[in-house]
This record gives sequence, structure tokens and C-alpha cells, in this order.
Amino acid sequence: MTIVLIGAPGAGKTRVGKRLGPRLGREFIDTDRVIVAEHGAIAEIFAEHGEAHFRRLERQVVAEALTHDAVVSLGGGAVLDADTQADLAGAIVIRLTVSADAVTARIANGKRPLVTSIESWQKLVDSRSGLYESLADYTTDTSDRSIDAIVEELAEWVESNTVLESNTDRE
Repeated sequence: MTIVLIGAPGAGKTRVGKRLGPRLGREFIDTDRVIVAEHGAIAEIFAEHGEAHFRRLERQVVAEALTHDAVVSLGGGAVLDADTQADLAGAIVIRLTVSADAVTARIANGKRPLVTSIESWQKLVDSRSGLYESLADYTTDTSDRSIDAIVEELAEWVESNTVLESNTDRE
């Protein structure tokens, strides 16, 4: 089963996913990194072709990634697509949250075209949080805990829920 990490920009989806995949013996796929490898920097795609073009590319990459038995990190806005939302029904979806205080340093690199300040980040989070919550099977906060602790928590949760799920399938 595919395990999907969703959440706001800067929540730690890539950092957690890089460690969670190997911990669970699964491949890790970062959809934003696939887009960059295939099409160039996300900020440049936004600047040259607009958000709608980026979202079409993103949808293609996400659809392919979700066919793998892997840990998949989605870009913060990937869940806005109705087809992606429908696809997530067949996956284990983990939502990562982060506080505004903790995310400030994480978003300072300027690589996120829709996040230019903590105010724009907060506005984006406020507009998407209900959707993230509705899609998530499990939520954890990454604000002030070690990556090791977060990964272990998530791995234990996935393992216990995967066992329950496979036991239910046999009945």
C-alpha cells in the first residue's frame, strides 16, 4: 500500500519521507523532486508557464507515484486536484503539521513560489488545513521534535494499521 505524506510547505514531508521509506523497507518518492528532475525548478515553471501548467505536470507525476508501493511526499498544493483527492482514498495518508514559529527558518530559502513570507505561508495553511485534515488518516506535528522520533512514531503507526488492515482483508 502507498503511504502518502501531505501538509503545508515546510512541514518536513521530504525530510521525514527520506527516513520513513527506508525504515519501512519502501522506496521514497518526492513528487516535487521528480518534477524538478524532469522539468526544471518549480519557481521557474511558475514564472515561465504559470501555476495551472505546473499543476498539470504535478498531477501527472503524482498519479504515477501513487501507483508504487512506496512512501510518497506530495507538494503542498497537490491535494487541491480532485483526481488526486480521489486517488488518495486508496492510500494511507499522513498529514504533517508545523507551527508558524518553527516553519520560519524552513521557508527562508525562497524555493517556494507561493510562499514569500510567513504571512503568505499562514494564509496558504489556513486555506488548505480543512482539506488536509479531511484527507488524512493520521496527523503528527513536526515543529519541535527530532526527525528520528517523528519517523519512529509514523513507522509504528503504519505498521500497526497495516497489520490491522491485512487482518481485516482476510476475514
